[in-house]
Amino acid sequence: MKKTAILIGAGQRGIVYANFALSHPEEFEIVGIAESDATRRDQAREKFKLAPEVCLNTWEDVFTREKWADAVMICTQDTMHYEPVMAAIRQGYDILLEKPISPSERECMEIAEAAEEAGVKVMVCHVLRFTPLFSQVRRLIEDGAIGDVVTFVHNENVGDTHHAHSFTRGHWRNTRESSPMILAKACHDLDIMQWLVGKKCLALQSFGSLKFFNEQNKPAEAPPRCTDGCTADCPYDARKLYLHSQNGWFRSVAAGYQNPADADVLRALENGPYGRCVFQCDNDVVDHQTVNMLFEDGITAVFSMSSFTPEISRSFKIMGTKGQIKAHTHEKTILLTDFTTREEREIPVEAIEGGHDGGDIGIMKSFCAYLRGEISGSQVSEVRISAENHRLCFKAEESRVNGGKLITL
Repeated sequence: MKKTAILIGAGQRGIVYANFALSHPEEFEIVGIAESDATRRDQAREKFKLAPEVCLNTWEDVFTREKWADAVMICTQDTMHYEPVMAAIRQGYDILLEKPISPSERECMEIAEAAEEAGVKVMVCHVLRFTPLFSQVRRLIEDGAIGDVVTFVHNENVGDTHHAHSFTRGHWRNTRESSPMILAKACHDLDIMQWLVGKKCLALQSFGSLKFFNEQNKPAEAPPRCTDGCTADCPYDARKLYLHSQNGWFRSVAAGYQNPADADVLRALENGPYGRCVFQCDNDVVDHQTVNMLFEDGITAVFSMSSFTPEISRSFKIMGTKGQIKAHTHEKTILLTDFTTREEREIPVEAIEGGHDGGDIGIMKSFCAYLRGEISGSQVSEVRISAENHRLCFKAEESRVNGGKLITL
């Protein structure tokens, strides 16, 4: 049976998820939107062929009516999740919730508890779980291909231009306004590590800092904006990254809507946050961080996040008593080493088009199956599980700001 949903927040991530309704109309339909930005609201209304009366200005407008869809998709900014989620729970909506659940540990737990009390399904957008790569790795571990997991080393390669865009100039640059980097970006990774290990984390410690994207590294001749005639030879010159670039994502985010004209991009750079010098922004989130973790059964894990990489990717190695798994998200194979035979076998990974290596499509298929009652538990990223894994992020940040203090969970 087709499921219906109201999209709350028609920004980049919201539209990515909602597009599933266009490619799979037999499964899913967008019946309303709530978006405060008039341009984005109009674009979404046209895209999903909606009547003006179901295209609302605010999330509050959604809940002034009796329940009028199966689910809501909450894709607002990090600090704007709690109130619409709680309103949706009170009216009995099932929910697809963009990560992180909330920048507040207390709010994360309150949402999980409220959902359980109301019997509402809340799925958090940990898209990595729904990629062919990580799904296959989990099956290999469950099938005993490497015996018992002993050590897990996982790298998140943020990408230098991605960091300049999202975490220096963009929405997630400042901890007070959004979330610390370990939650905003790496809650995906700590979630996937716990999911693959399948054990509870007992203790952790973390180190990291904002090393490069700060005032100390500003070229002497750099003005506050790249468009103010900056002559520095800088890889993060906004004119290169946005105006003279084919990166549609960067351009649309800078302008605030899809497929902007060059003149609109330039105007946004001259007046908006994306034209600022990356060494003169109000950013405070780290550009590199590590987390050392001890799981049950003596399993050790190291997570490393660095923005100083040319690509946006993940790479990891999982070492077990009988073998090793090694993989990289840009490569479509898993390398499995068997200690008994000493053979290294390449296992192909299904290639799926779409963002996050197929995870954006995968999570929407799973969300529909979740709404239909076909899957549950570890097959989906339910809010209680996600909230518990968010705790690793909160505690890692607590450790980092306290000089790497060892924290027992």
